[in-house]
Amino acid sequence: MRFEMPAVSFYVSPMTQHPNLVDRNALEQARHRTDPARGYFLHDLAILDVQDRLAFVNKSFTDVTIVTGHPDPWRTAFPDARIIADTDVLDIPQASCDLVIHAMALHWANDPVGQLIQCRLGLRNDGLMMAVFLGGDTLSQLRTSLAEAESQLRGGLSPRVLPMGEIRDAGALLQRSGFALPVADSAVINTSYASLIHLMQDLRAMGETNAMTARTKHFTPRGLFARAQAIYAQSFSDDQGRILASFEQIILTGWAPDDSQPKPLRPGSAKMRLADALRVPEIPLKE
Repeated sequence: MRFEMPAVSFYVSPMTQHPNLVDRNALEQARHRTDPARGYFLHDLAILDVQDRLAFVNKSFTDVTIVTGHPDPWRTAFPDARIIADTDVLDIPQASCDLVIHAMALHWANDPVGQLIQCRLGLRNDGLMMAVFLGGDTLSQLRTSLAEAESQLRGGLSPRVLPMGEIRDAGALLQRSGFALPVADSAVINTSYASLIHLMQDLRAMGETNAMTARTKHFTPRGLFARAQAIYAQSFSDDQGRILASFEQIILTGWAPDDSQPKPLRPGSAKMRLADALRVPEIPLKE
């Protein structure tokens, strides 16, 4: 497998999520089947991103809590942190920490706003929360190929790839959760695989297989995946014949409110025109 990370984009707006979208028992079973030898590359990239961002924060953190369904890579990267599971009710005592990292699990939450509110309540004033999770562009090629194959062979669609929040909706999660200074951004990780089977094996090794409550419970005909492989290879492959797969990583950062934090100025209180501050001529708007 190969991957590259292109440019980052920034957006902010509201997200909605259906209740009970995820079957938590099925999710836990999928996570128990993970293969650490091959299944943590997304977590490794997320860890590097979080560490890089923390290096630019002019503050030391002494009480760190990490919320994740995959504790091993995060425990290695943050050995002094307290690691807790991403259960519906988080084990975070109120005002007990100055940094909370919600690590590669928010896309599996039935109540993402509730998860973030619990993280905020667990922070002391001016504490930092960072959430990194998979976004809506994740596995778009797989989603399209499976949908087209199933439509051709069975005349209908089954829920097979988890719907995930869009970056344009993600920032409002922070505002709805009561965080100050909210920021949402994303990066797309492009990968390639020898075949659809290799991609699905990697998803299984990462514990990212289908755990939706509405997933089909009956046996999937083998011909469906063969047809999906053909569609995938025809529509989403590189010049070496490898199929392409994208993973969107969304990162949210927000602070527990505190009086010491910067506040927006009152509208009309500026003492200098923007054109004067930038030393450029002011161009009047046309009627």
